[in-house]
Amino acid sequence: MATKASSVTRAGGLLLAVVLTATMALAGCTPRPDGPEPAAKAFFDALSTGDTTTAADLTDRPDIALEALNASWTGLQADRLEVATTGSRFTEDTGSVNYTYTWHLPKNRTWTYDGQLNMVRDEAGWQVRWSGTGLHPKLGENQSLQLRADAPRRASVNELGGSDVLVPGYRYSYQFDARQAGLELMPSAQTAVDVLRPFGGPPDAALLAEQSSASDKPMLLATLSQDDVDKVAPALENRPGIIKIAIPELLATDPGFAPALISEVRKAVVDDLDGAPGWRVVSVNQYGTDTDVLHEVAPAPAPSVSITLDRAVQDAAQNAVNGQGLKAMMVVIRPSTGDVLAVAQNAAADVDGPTATMGLYPPGSTFKIITAGAAMDNQLASPDTMLGCPAEIEIGHRRVPNYNKFDLGVVPMSRAFADSCNTTFAELASKMTPRALNQTAARFGLGVDYQIEGLPTVSGSVPPTVDLAEMVEDGFGQGKVLASPFGMALAAATVAAGQTPVPRLIIGHDTVVDGQASPVSPQMLDGLRSMMRMVVTDGTAKDLRDAGDVRGKTGEAEFDGGSHAWFAGYRGDMAFASLIVGGGSSEYAVRMTRQMLDSLPGDYLA
Repeated sequence: MATKASSVTRAGGLLLAVVLTATMALAGCTPRPDGPEPAAKAFFDALSTGDTTTAADLTDRPDIALEALNASWTGLQADRLEVATTGSRFTEDTGSVNYTYTWHLPKNRTWTYDGQLNMVRDEAGWQVRWSGTGLHPKLGENQSLQLRADAPRRASVNELGGSDVLVPGYRYSYQFDARQAGLELMPSAQTAVDVLRPFGGPPDAALLAEQSSASDKPMLLATLSQDDVDKVAPALENRPGIIKIAIPELLATDPGFAPALISEVRKAVVDDLDGAPGWRVVSVNQYGTDTDVLHEVAPAPAPSVSITLDRAVQDAAQNAVNGQGLKAMMVVIRPSTGDVLAVAQNAAADVDGPTATMGLYPPGSTFKIITAGAAMDNQLASPDTMLGCPAEIEIGHRRVPNYNKFDLGVVPMSRAFADSCNTTFAELASKMTPRALNQTAARFGLGVDYQIEGLPTVSGSVPPTVDLAEMVEDGFGQGKVLASPFGMALAAATVAAGQTPVPRLIIGHDTVVDGQASPVSPQMLDGLRSMMRMVVTDGTAKDLRDAGDVRGKTGEAEFDGGSHAWFAGYRGDMAFASLIVGGGSSEYAVRMTRQMLDSLPGDYLA
């Protein structure tokens, strides 16, 4: 019980503030001095300051009133109370005073309502006739007020087609408390070890018992999914000392759907999904049971978050890379919007991390998109310019051969591009300025830094050089030129869209671009589009001839012991890059791309 010297105060020890306004009226007249208003005002003054002892002493049942007032102040966690009186009435020995209470509750919540304070008069004068209605008109005997918070249901994350990829759920933490285990310490420890060993649990029961006995808090055993909990629950339930705690978490609806990427998305959006919590004020009886809801503000769930991945494209790309025994990956981008439609890599590639978007590899002949663009931009050649394509060529003490040393003689640049003449593009690169390839590559997104929420990326690296041999090698995608599948998909998307799209993954989260260069000229675009189509219709990617209007460029990037297989291109409003690390001939990358396209509707984004 509180005393007059120590009334109810806030948990922090700060005396509850008061704002009291009293406006007493009886049919518009000044209250009579022998009415109940002065006694009611004294009660309201004390109540609004948190002086529950004084307020209770002004009632006809001080002990019961004090208990109810203290319980309600504590239960509401109130910051302060404002009281306004709006009228009164009385007969000879009974009366009432109308009030408006405005409670100021935590987190800027306010609760306002009207009620009536009952008054009674005896020889000593007016006093409050105590009942729960002095706090709220619906409050009964032995009841008090309590604040309840209602957390909103967390929002989900969905892909472009609308299906959920992350939904709110729980993981479960199993812990071990030696004190709760008591005499069952060793049997419970042995059970925990036996059951949780397959899930990374503790290896030794005696050690677990010893460590947990020395710890002043429960020890973590393992954290499991609901499916795993279902497997172990029968053995662990009701075992002394084994505690299970539910941990809210966003759960993937499909563990096979871009798992590495979805994990990054989870980190990026977790703070966007909580929404605004709701709250209620309830009446509670002496046993702590809720009896009624007196006020309620419903939770406001956050809207779902959408990502640009398209389940159809992601599944098609994933199935295509999964069919490869070597490390394989694929990135698909929508040129018109920059939406990342798919990021897929197989289990062999997963061991190296997010290689589809961050792994840097020599791009081989796919880089001839950049070299050809630079040649046109610097007026060294057009698609119709006749150029030599000898079996091999020596430039600056660097001997460059064509694949299997094929020789086309003198042909238009478009034919050299379609058949992937290394010698032609090596010679073109040798005539360029040190920064020509570097600047042209930046126009296609290569070497540009993109900070994409939920998607770690490195587009590539095309350093300028004054070394002639390096320049020659760079011209056909060897040398010091590097690109990720993400970067080459972006380059193909640039040809399709006419400008480099700003890639994005989480809708509503802006991508920060550092180093974006000037746009691509219409002449360069027209030339590249026609030459990339020729690669498919009558060049190194003929396996895609009947897969729609596909345009692209194959590539084989040599390294010690083998070569990487590449294909980068687009069809309609869908650009892609495929890479098989150490895959050898580019025809394997072309076939992998074909498998992805064949899994989609024929008119998808055509």
